Amino acid sequence: MKKLIITQSNYIPWKGFFDSMAAVDELMLYDDMQYTRRDWRNRNKIKTPKGSQWMTVPVDVKGKFFQKIKETRVNDPEWWKDHLNLLRQNYLHAPCYAEVHEQVESWYQEAARFEYLSEINAFFLRHIADYLGIATPITWSSDYELAEGKTERLVDLCIKRGATDYYTGPAAKNYMDETLFEQAGIAVHYWDYSGYEEYPQLYPPFDHAVSILDLIYNCGKTARTYMKCGKK
Repeated sequence: MKKLIITQSNYIPWKGFFDSMAAVDELMLYDDMQYTRRDWRNRNKIKTPKGSQWMTVPVDVKGKFFQKIKETRVNDPEWWKDHLNLLRQNYLHAPCYAEVHEQVESWYQEAARFEYLSEINAFFLRHIADYLGIATPITWSSDYELAEGKTERLVDLCIKRGATDYYTGPAAKNYMDETLFEQAGIAVHYWDYSGYEEYPQLYPPFDHAVSILDLIYNCGKTARTYMKCGKK
């Protein structure tokens, strides 16, 4: 039995992303899909005294409507400094700031060397997962020649990776043909993102839909206890 998630990469995503990663044997980044603007690919939210605020990695998209995620380049090499400043300003008084900020700063300094957005996203996923004690390996869809068709591509990847169980978000019900998975002998599971408890968070009201960094700054090494993977 092998559990697989295939998902487009997000920039330092929320805790639910890491929970889904912890629940499977392999996370595959679907990086040969079309890059979507004003989405989670290059940005995520943090809490501030004025409400939730986007942290955005500036990328080159002008005139490149059909470019793939893996082809999307960062267009400002200093982007990481702005993000660190935002984190410093808004989490300086978080309970675990002194414990975690030096680690976060080192991640950003290392991420600065990457030219492509998908490299940055994968870098943060790996290092934050390690911090949370999640050892799930990360692979790339672009390493494979795939069949045509939305569902056919996913089934093809599952077969190539030897997956018996495919995990995905509830939105996939709107476009995915489950019968193709059934014909291939692959079970489909939809992840349930409900039921999270609140943790000590700055700047009420509480917001679950923010970057995992918010949880890390507020809870440090106990962050996992507020995640579903920490309840097992």
